[in-house]
Amino acid sequence: MTIHACLLRTGKTVVRRLAVLLAAVLILSGCTEQRLFAVKAVAAGVPSLAPFFEENGSLGRDDRKVKSQRPHSGLQQGNTPGLYGGTQKPKVCDVDRLKDFLTDPKNRQKAREWARIVGITPDRIDEYVDDLTPVLLRHDTLVKNHDYKKGKAVAFDALLEAGIAVLVNDQGLPAVKCSCGNPLQSFDKDPEKVSVKFEDGNKKWDGYEKSAVVTVKPSPGPLEQIALVDVENPDRGINRPVGSTGESDTTFDATEQHAVPPLTGMTFDEASQQLAALGLAVTYSGDELPPGDAPVTGSAPGPGTQLRFGQAVALSVEGDDGEPSPPPGTDTSGGGGSGPTTDGPTTDDPTSGGPTTDDPTTSDPTTGGPTTDEPTSSTPTTDEPTTADPPTPTASSTPPPVEPTSADPPPVEPTRSEPASSEPVSSEPVSSSEPATGEPAVSPA
Repeated sequence: MTIHACLLRTGKTVVRRLAVLLAAVLILSGCTEQRLFAVKAVAAGVPSLAPFFEENGSLGRDDRKVKSQRPHSGLQQGNTPGLYGGTQKPKVCDVDRLKDFLTDPKNRQKAREWARIVGITPDRIDEYVDDLTPVLLRHDTLVKNHDYKKGKAVAFDALLEAGIAVLVNDQGLPAVKCSCGNPLQSFDKDPEKVSVKFEDGNKKWDGYEKSAVVTVKPSPGPLEQIALVDVENPDRGINRPVGSTGESDTTFDATEQHAVPPLTGMTFDEASQQLAALGLAVTYSGDELPPGDAPVTGSAPGPGTQLRFGQAVALSVEGDDGEPSPPPGTDTSGGGGSGPTTDGPTTDDPTSGGPTTDDPTTSDPTTGGPTTDEPTSSTPTTDEPTTADPPTPTASSTPPPVEPTSADPPPVEPTRSEPASSEPVSSEPVSSSEPATGEPAVSPA
């Protein structure tokens, strides 16, 4: 009887523990779903419910004809060419009217809250606004927006639809929503964990895709001008000086192509700025942009590839362990073909059959060894099978193998393949099916 009672108590204990464990799993699972961040959708042309400035069209106007473009990446720096759009029509943002409103003594409390959000004192509002630049969003963009309720600025995460007019600062970050004067800040949460809420008249717009949402990060340094795409003529670009409202714009041919420069050895910030000066964008495969001083180890497409304005170059950088990260894909459609995927030396023929590491690899008679009638990139072959000689002596820490490198050798003495370089070479050009940012897809007004 004693043994039976012990077993019974033990069984109850196990059941209780299993019940507690199951409850914990259910709670954790519920918490995981609740970790999604609520984001309010803000559609172009739809008035805010609690704006800083009366939203009657006198302060700024959105362009509802602008449709969201599929970005080359979800994270983009503020100096990315073609990130924003522009127009040569009259002002989309009335900067003078915004300054008059915020400096009016009747709006002193609003001005205090507005200045607090942007990080200045109220007496610097004029100076701050004069350094902002009006643009049109070309992508659905995540920001931290602010309503004005009961004398206080109330922050909320928002997704602004493409076509909304904003003022950006000298690092390319959205700073003010033009139509209502609401101050904006950078989105500071994980964009992969957002739940967009379409409510308060902001219906889901045509072309909305969660995977095509953009978060803007500050440019590596202050901008002197912003390279825009003309939303009415996508083949035309607009250079707009920072702090101007369109009166000093100059235009350029957005279809002109530029060669990708050699970037290996530069820092990520240096490479980003050099590409931006050519009208080319930067993309990176990580969830976050790498440190600005991270050394660049390669690019895709490689140096010499012709790309048009706004198209992206994917950079790989040296990782914390000293190993280069693999270069991500990029779309070069319309950019004059694809080039090598890294800045390292490559052969004239595809490297799919050649060695890709410092260690000797098994030679395949159909791809690797010089057994075809066509010459290789280094030494032409002959009709007689011979051991392939390297074109130039290369230092190698690994001695060549002294035994056959294949389980099934050809009739003659087995050949071996020498590594072409002590550095890894990408096996094939990397590409992506995603369109590049610079590919204009908006319809003329």
